[in-house]
Amino acid sequence: MEKASNVDQLIEQFKTLPGGLLPLLHAVKHELGCVPDSVVGPIGKGFNLSRAEVHGVISFYHDFNTHPVGHHTVQICRAEACQSMGSRHIESHAKQSLGIDYGETTADGLITLEPVYCLGNCACSPSVRIDDDIHARVDQTRFDQLITELTTPNSETSGVSS
Repeated sequence: MEKASNVDQLIEQFKTLPGGLLPLLHAVKHELGCVPDSVVGPIGKGFNLSRAEVHGVISFYHDFNTHPVGHHTVQICRAEACQSMGSRHIESHAKQSLGIDYGETTADGLITLEPVYCLGNCACSPSVRIDDDIHARVDQTRFDQLITELTTPNSETSGVSS
């Protein structure tokens, strides 16, 4: 079955569900890996919403991306507590060592780098989230270790680490 018809089926599945737009967007992201602009019109039509209304929801929630992202998402906290503890140094090191800027993905498709504006881990600043795992007190050396773990087959990390 082609992806466009999958999206059409998802729209039919969720359009009568109260509050069905968010579950639909999650389902589309799961199906396609992102919520591309090409599906905004059909979603709007199916939900009787304008393209602007659908786009507004997509852009409001950080869970939705409009282009494919890397296999792993690395987020560096840019909140004041993390900045005061050195996250700007980690940010600059990450951009240089990965060869990408915020919103970009490494050439191998492995890592997308994103800013985040609070991970709720202020007492253990600076913090970095990799996928769903928050890592505390990250310096440049620890950042490099975490990236090495991502790029080494059969390495596993989970939970909050320090």
